[in-house]
Amino acid sequence: MTRTTASVLLANPRGFCAGVERAISTVKHAIHKFGKPIYVRHEVVHNRFVCDDLRARGAIFVEELDEVPSGSTVVFSAHGVSRAVREEAERRGLRVFDATCPLVTKVHLEVVRMNSARQHIVMIGHKNHPEVEGTMGQADSGVSLVETLEDVQQLDFAPDTPLAYVTQTTLSMADAAELIAALQARYPRIQGPKKEDICYATQNRQDAVKAMAVKCDAVIVVGSPNSSNSNRLREVAQKCGADACMVESADLIDPVWVRSKKNIGVTAGASAPEVLVQAVVKRLRELGCAEPESLDGKTESVHFPLPRELKAA
Repeated sequence: MTRTTASVLLANPRGFCAGVERAISTVKHAIHKFGKPIYVRHEVVHNRFVCDDLRARGAIFVEELDEVPSGSTVVFSAHGVSRAVREEAERRGLRVFDATCPLVTKVHLEVVRMNSARQHIVMIGHKNHPEVEGTMGQADSGVSLVETLEDVQQLDFAPDTPLAYVTQTTLSMADAAELIAALQARYPRIQGPKKEDICYATQNRQDAVKAMAVKCDAVIVVGSPNSSNSNRLREVAQKCGADACMVESADLIDPVWVRSKKNIGVTAGASAPEVLVQAVVKRLRELGCAEPESLDGKTESVHFPLPRELKAA
């Protein structure tokens, strides 16, 4: 078999962010303190490897609370939930630990504030994504979703309608900026959040991919297909001109694809653990690629504490 001599570059930062680490730790600590099973509404983070590991420890993942037996312990995923889900959990007497990323909670509070000010809210995000559903569910009414420029053009608000916008935290920064500009052009009085909603980790990982992709003819993003931030990293790399692909695990790497490349960049979505990145690097070495070079990048020191009741566990 013809072997490649391609160089391998590792983006920094990559992989787990503080919100993901907090969510995974919340489930592990809940199992340790209260025993298994612990129910988790929706995948706690969008990564199959992580969720399979938590299942092996005693987590049961459900999509709706009616799948959770009364009196059980339930963890809300990092993506957040609607007010209706919280109210249902309270009615059912479930013990709840909220693993919602604090940066998603920030957007929830913005929606509550805007809704209280009687502003109609435009949510920029992806339809059916759990974060978007949870964020829009912070208001009883008066929220519209836009995904594309065409969606913006189809909005039909009167000129005097009080408007505000928020965004999903894991969007492409360029895509979000384009949609915000379109909203502001059409509705000059629309108000935004006091601080942008796209999270620091999403921004840092996209910046790192941009810096890496210009040095590569190919980029591998380690992440699961339902991970929004991982998909955005792939798109960012493609927009920089790299042939980008996303893989959940090292065994999905196509040897034929690798052999045609000269410089391969590797990164990982915020919900993908470093062990998967190292497995990808090992597989590339098996295919004849060079030892990886780790690029410099922004240092992250953010840490989010566990829910108070679990800190001592």
